[in-house]
Amino acid sequence: MKRILTFLLFASFALAQKCDRACLDGFIDKYLDAMMAHDTKQLPTAKNIKFTENGQKLELGDGLWNTFAGKGTYRLFVTDPEAGQVAFIGTFKEDARDPAMPTPGVLAIRLKVVNRQVTEAETFVVRGDSGTRAAANLEKMGTPRKEFLTDTPAAQRMSRADLIKTANMYFSGMEKNDGRGDYPFADDCDRIENGGRATNVPVAQGKQRPDPATATGYSSNWSCMEQFKSGLIHFVYRIRDRRYVAVDRERGLVFSFAFFDHPGGKTRNFETPNGRKVTAGPTTPWTWELAEMFKVENGKIHQIEAILDRSPYGMISGWSDYDKGMSSVAQDVTGVK
Repeated sequence: MKRILTFLLFASFALAQKCDRACLDGFIDKYLDAMMAHDTKQLPTAKNIKFTENGQKLELGDGLWNTFAGKGTYRLFVTDPEAGQVAFIGTFKEDARDPAMPTPGVLAIRLKVVNRQVTEAETFVVRGDSGTRAAANLEKMGTPRKEFLTDTPAAQRMSRADLIKTANMYFSGMEKNDGRGDYPFADDCDRIENGGRATNVPVAQGKQRPDPATATGYSSNWSCMEQFKSGLIHFVYRIRDRRYVAVDRERGLVFSFAFFDHPGGKTRNFETPNGRKVTAGPTTPWTWELAEMFKVENGKIHQIEAILDRSPYGMISGWSDYDKGMSSVAQDVTGVK
């Protein structure tokens, strides 16, 4: 009897410690509120917590914790109770220039929660002109697109592995894009980057829609499929350190961090599927750091949202060793089989 009672007490304690969807989402606010107070003690953390900001390992309380001045209104979550992780894209304010006039920006956060304590905290902060414009765009949107907030019917929910596999086809199709790959885009696929539409932009009055068969650069007027089938994104030479950090099967969401490399030089010269020779892409070595999320249903990508900023060429995330950081192989780091 004593053993049974001990087991029941242990099971009850373990259940109480498990962090469900509401609990994980709440940890994002706890994190933001603690930053607002500039006080790490307001956040329940493990003693050995690991923290990075823009790929740099720091002591918790450094970086944005010094200058955070307020939460914005745009909030987008990918919540993964199975992995005990939650990822977030949102707007914020920073007193980097004038405490009386905080500067807007956007950030991505990934938290790992074990026994209701944060064991890992990863942030990606977009500041400066890029961050200000992105924050203005997202604040104007107000709320995320409804597709990100809508549950997938239970009978249609994909496995974690298949959700990640489909999302990764986006990166694989863009890397050295040749227009001949398997691109899993739904007809309603739309992409937003730093709050601005990067696909399906209506053609301005009096302007002619670029023709994918003759254009020398891909266009935001085109659909997701048209952009990829054009072969004009070939200058994205390498998409690496592809880390899939949160999967929400109920909503068909996948959250990733990655780096896009543009080496310049001869990689700018390529041939399109219809044989046209094109020169495109940055003229100097260039790396984009990204947080990117996908809405996937029935094996197709329906919505894409990303925040991005330039980083030192060739840098890695701070969560991968060098070989993984320079690899294009997908990394499922959720820890769930």
